[in-house]
Parts: sequence; structure tokens; C-alpha cells
Amino acid sequence: MEGKQKEHLKAKDEEEEIAKSDLKAQAAKELEDWYAQNEISLEKLRATNRESMNSEEKPFVAEMEPVEPGTEWERVAKLCDFNPATAKNVKDVSRLRSMILQLKQGPVVD
Repeated sequence: MEGKQKEHLKAKDEEEEIAKSDLKAQAAKELEDWYAQNEISLEKLRATNRESMNSEEKPFVAEMEPVEPGTEWERVAKLCDFNPATAKNVKDVSRLRSMILQLKQGPVVD
């Protein structure tokens, strides 16, 4: 009876090892697939960001060419989003916003 039980336990151990190795192989394959899919999505995101940056950069650079004294704060104000509803951050930037608008209206003369 004891020999039969040992054989039974040995068979169970072998089955467990086989199941464990199958699970490891499956996990390794899933991990490899995830990395491949992640790399594809990252590459798509990078391409989209490059394209977006290029399309946004061209008008910005075109507007930078004519530099006239006294228009600096107007250019800074164009770059700022003064609509608090669309602001993504939670910090209160109303004071900075009002200062930029004041400087745009009439810069401080030293």
C-alpha cells in the first residue's frame, strides 16, 4: 500500500511539474506578445506625437520671425491659455494670468 501511494504521489508530482512548465511557457508567450503589442502602440504614439509636433511647430516658428520691440508680451499671451474651464491643471494660476494680461496691455518701464 505504501509503494502504491508513493507511485501515486510521484505521478501527481510529475503532472504538477508538467502543468507548471506549461503555465510558465504560456506566461512567457503572453509576456512576449504584450511587449510586442506595447512596442507597436508606443511607436504609433511616437509617430503621432512627431506629426503633431511638426504641425504645431510650423505656425509657431513662422510667428516668431518678426520681432518688434513691445510685442513680446503679446506673443507670450498668445501662447497662454486664459480660459480657466479648459485648464487641465488644478493649481490656481489666475494671478499669473492677470499679470501677463497687464504686461500685454502696457509693459512695465524701468
